[in-house]
Amino acid sequence: MVDADSAVVCPECGGRVRTRETETICEDCGLVSAEDSIDRGPEWRSFDEEETDRRRTGAPLTRSRHDRGLSTEIGYGSGSNADYRSRLTGRKRRQITRLRREHNRARISSKAKRNQVYGFSEIRRVNVSLSLPDSVREQACVLFESAQSEGLFPGRSLEGFAAASVYATCRTQSNPRTIAEVTTVARASDDELTVAYDALNRELGLPTGPIDPTQYLPRYASKLDLGTAVERRAHEFASTLLQNGAIGGRNPSGVAAACLYKAAGEREEWPTVTQAAAGDVADVSPATIRSTVQTLREL
Repeated sequence: MVDADSAVVCPECGGRVRTRETETICEDCGLVSAEDSIDRGPEWRSFDEEETDRRRTGAPLTRSRHDRGLSTEIGYGSGSNADYRSRLTGRKRRQITRLRREHNRARISSKAKRNQVYGFSEIRRVNVSLSLPDSVREQACVLFESAQSEGLFPGRSLEGFAAASVYATCRTQSNPRTIAEVTTVARASDDELTVAYDALNRELGLPTGPIDPTQYLPRYASKLDLGTAVERRAHEFASTLLQNGAIGGRNPSGVAAACLYKAAGEREEWPTVTQAAAGDVADVSPATIRSTVQTLREL
């Protein structure tokens, strides 16, 4: 229950007035000075000890489903309703099965909708596997639908566009993931993701610029079990490279790993990080780490 001040004083006794649910009540004399006829809460309350859940508010709208979550579904029963099928006769059970099948067919009325159902489910799966926030999932589904509206699918895989939508959304939201990280959990290959991402970037004009290596530092530092002091020092190294224009042509993921490697080597209290370990975290070779460290030494 949320309380909010709705008036200064009570018109009768001058006491404090608060709004509780749909009524504005004086805390001293109990006078109901105003009433909101619209109850903005759920229609029914439901308690754990009840056998049925009487709430009918439904799930919130979401862009991660082709119908935005508005359609109904004929389920199989759960909880206290799990044994409802055992109480049905054979004829009624077959009728419910036919209704469920026809209902599922009616929900997906065209091939375009079927592609959305498949693409959105793949985006949700990749989003969960990468532990990304729900905002990434919602925006990636919107991007996938925009690509479909622009006719970018012919000749390209749906799996590639689903993975590319997640990858592009991560970049636009400053939550970068490497292509290898996305394709590890997606059903698309690196080439399929790259082709789809190029089409999205070219045709839709995505606001994706060069990736800042500092965006990788917190995640890589956590994987390498490094502290905040090392991360701050690595941030200084990455900023030095950016200011001197030494990032061009380099993998930003590898640059972040190399900055962490050099920062960890300067502090004796932290475990030594090998070039191979830093390269594995960023999915680059040890030679890439050595090249970036050499550039840092020259600067």
